[in-house]
Amino acid sequence: MPPFDVPEGDPFGPHNLPYGVFSPPGSSERTVGVRLGDHVLDAGAAAHALGSPYASLLARPSLDALLAAGRTAWSDVRRALTAWVTVPAHRETVEPLFHPLSEVTLHLPFAVADYVDFYASENHARNVGRMFRPDAPDSLTPNWKHLPIGYHGRSGTVVVSGTDVVRPSGQRKAPADPAPVFGPSVRLDIEAEVGFVVGVPSELGRPVPLGGFRDHVFGLCLLNDWSARDVQAWEYVPLGPFLGKSFATSVSAWITPLDALDEARVAPPKRTHELLPYLDDTGEEPGGYDLRISVAVNGHVVSEPPFSTMYWTAAQQLAHMTVNGASLRTGDLYGSGTVSGPTERERGSLLELTWNGRDPLELPDGKRTFLEDGDVVTLSAWAPGPDGVRVGLGEVTGRVVPAP
Repeated sequence: MPPFDVPEGDPFGPHNLPYGVFSPPGSSERTVGVRLGDHVLDAGAAAHALGSPYASLLARPSLDALLAAGRTAWSDVRRALTAWVTVPAHRETVEPLFHPLSEVTLHLPFAVADYVDFYASENHARNVGRMFRPDAPDSLTPNWKHLPIGYHGRSGTVVVSGTDVVRPSGQRKAPADPAPVFGPSVRLDIEAEVGFVVGVPSELGRPVPLGGFRDHVFGLCLLNDWSARDVQAWEYVPLGPFLGKSFATSVSAWITPLDALDEARVAPPKRTHELLPYLDDTGEEPGGYDLRISVAVNGHVVSEPPFSTMYWTAAQQLAHMTVNGASLRTGDLYGSGTVSGPTERERGSLLELTWNGRDPLELPDGKRTFLEDGDVVTLSAWAPGPDGVRVGLGEVTGRVVPAP
């Protein structure tokens, strides 16, 4: 089907237009692309062909220049792209610049600067607390309702969807073992998350307030925070995640601009504790997003976590991560933390779905507690869009390959 003739209601229709970076068939050169249905528009070539002033932002091998250009440019470019793919007068010029999605090679769309991961789902945090602190008076840690807990990860191991994930090796020690052993992780897990991509940097020493979220954050994508639970369990006291997390983080090849998700804005869950002023979003625009995520293992859906249940919003996370004066850089990526809902079918990790291995999942190809070599994990999602149309998010897929 020609790209201009995307069926009405397609989740990747002109109301969406996520950005990515691709190589055309038979070429190794990279360029910015925009997805429409099952095609990719060479956005830079279209800008040149139409004499657009935005060619300098779009005729690039990455999204970095567009990310840094700022909110006004983001809105202007989006309006221009919408016109290029919907106005009949542009069809003759633009249509030859589309490529079938199945024929292009997709790349990591931006240079990842810093990477931070949070822990923002109350359901996930309570599940973990019940598993590992069963005798504690509260399944949440004392600070959890007062600040978004997070850690700094490793930006160099963020990989694009479709990249194989090598099973990590490391130290592990079961409670009954006399000493740690070294070897491939035997409790490899996933975490279904949403990643937020920073465009405009900030000045060192100047925190970004809640109201600055839309001025600094360009868009979002699905993110899989692969986790070696056995390595993590042995190393994380007292400083937190390290080798159990740093070996790979998978992100979508498509970044959905925040402007495409205005219809999906929702209020976060009711807060149960008074927040300090820099986190108090009373009176701010709704900070949550109604994203419906699906988690599939080898093509079998095992969970459908709802992002609307996240206690801490992306704006609060941004405010907290800069409140000490830490600066933002173009290409900073921060993850929401595992997305888990209140029911068993809505848990965003195998740790929770199998209750730390106690209750194996029944899959068509056998039982699973944690991932086996050869398993393929796919995250997909959609959000409510204008006039009842869905906004699709680019999927994240990764296949586990054996440790070397």
